Amino acid sequence: MNAAKPETIVVKVGSSLLVGEDGKPRREWLQTLVADIAKRHQAGDNLIIVSSGSIALGARKLGLEHGGRSSLSDAQAAASVGQIALSSLWSELLAEYQITAAQMLLTLDDMEDRKRYLNATATLEKLIEHRAIAVINENDSVATDEIRFGDNDRLAARVGQAASADRVLLLSDIDGLYDRREDSEAYGQFIGVVETVDESIMAMADGSSSSGLGSGGMTSKLEAAKIANLAGIELSIISGRQDHPLERYALTNVGTLFKARDGANARKAWLGGRLTSAGSITVDAGAVAALQSGNSLLAAGIITIDGQFERSDVVEIRDEDGLTIARGLAEYNALDCAKIIGRRSSELEALLGYAPRSAVVHRNQMVMV
Repeated sequence: MNAAKPETIVVKVGSSLLVGEDGKPRREWLQTLVADIAKRHQAGDNLIIVSSGSIALGARKLGLEHGGRSSLSDAQAAASVGQIALSSLWSELLAEYQITAAQMLLTLDDMEDRKRYLNATATLEKLIEHRAIAVINENDSVATDEIRFGDNDRLAARVGQAASADRVLLLSDIDGLYDRREDSEAYGQFIGVVETVDESIMAMADGSSSSGLGSGGMTSKLEAAKIANLAGIELSIISGRQDHPLERYALTNVGTLFKARDGANARKAWLGGRLTSAGSITVDAGAVAALQSGNSLLAAGIITIDGQFERSDVVEIRDEDGLTIARGLAEYNALDCAKIIGRRSSELEALLGYAPRSAVVHRNQMVMV
């Protein structure tokens, strides 16, 4: 965080840090965080805040049990009330440092649809240009169980992609990733640096939210790390339990750093970060090897397809064990794909009745995950 050139930094704050057990904002702690944010802003960095807390704050005002999460309708009502309180709180505290706050409410659909994603990108760019700080939350007042991020960790990573951020900082009630022993509830060895979020790293995760206020856990943070890293963005999990968490991290470097890959181009980063798809294509071992070598997906390597996708829809490419290995834009719809499964390129024109495209999913429209 002390780089010479200005950085774009996304800071995600969870409900358990922002809201106390009494349902009220932890104002004194939040003031120390805003002081840290203002310091980075005054030094020239561009800050974006992804803030949870609207449901918890709204639940208290409405008198709803279980933090407003007893039902979808409770959560939506609590969010609609709490979002006003949350945005007002951030605006007031940032104004103490003569910083203008902006509110953005996003849904999963906003980030999955290419045009709306680019609109969000343009908005973030303009706010950064004018030195305003966007305060972003999922629009829980309209989000449904079926179509939502479900946690602000992954939203923060997607916002990082849209803003071409240098890093994402997830403030948590734990100071990073631990290797949890299978036979014990106790935490094991602390993991300071993660090169790649593979299956062994995912196995360390605990999917629950310890506070009961939020919706995320370690699993969502690891999934966020995958999304960020595909776009060439570093992501860190750091503790927010103490005052001045950003300054403390800058001084101590205590946290788990997930290293970034070489950044994919903008379209591939968007593909890699998507959480939904129109269908899936299962391929054989030969096709897996070809894709890993940088080749396009051809019909000959396909075993099965699933879903009713159209041309240009996003599809997942899976190996024979069901593991998603890539994501890309289909060059054929599902009906035509079904006609050419396992066939050689020389056979396709006769089967389809028209000149075939070069690939089922072209390498320029695909990202390995």
